[in-house]
Amino acid sequence: MSSLITEDEISHETELVWLEDITDLDYVRQSLDRLPTRRSRPAYHRDGRMVGYALLGQSAKASRSSGTFRRRVFWLLPHDRDTEPEGLYATGAPAEAVDPCTLEARGKGYKTERSEGGPPSTAMQELGITLPL
Repeated sequence: MSSLITEDEISHETELVWLEDITDLDYVRQSLDRLPTRRSRPAYHRDGRMVGYALLGQSAKASRSSGTFRRRVFWLLPHDRDTEPEGLYATGAPAEAVDPCTLEARGKGYKTERSEGGPPSTAMQELGITLPL
């Protein structure tokens, strides 16, 4: 879904709130959820766990039909690489996954060698970012 998220849809973000340390996560899943508020911690109704969420500024408008706000939520499922390193996503990543180190408010984020389970790029090596063994 990351490729389906447009800059316009996240243009009212002011901050990303992380619920855990993202430096050890190769990827997180992201989605745009319809939520009742701009700023509070959203309820979480998926399997797995919520890793973070976006806060919106006062200029964000609620949907006329539902009264909700579209906000990004970042999450992981029980079979993701962080809990099953040799599992389904030992290499590759889900379609909606992005490297959390590439995310920022109003920035879509993107997949990297790290998020795809491959060897780190030269740039990652120069920054000292490595995959867990």
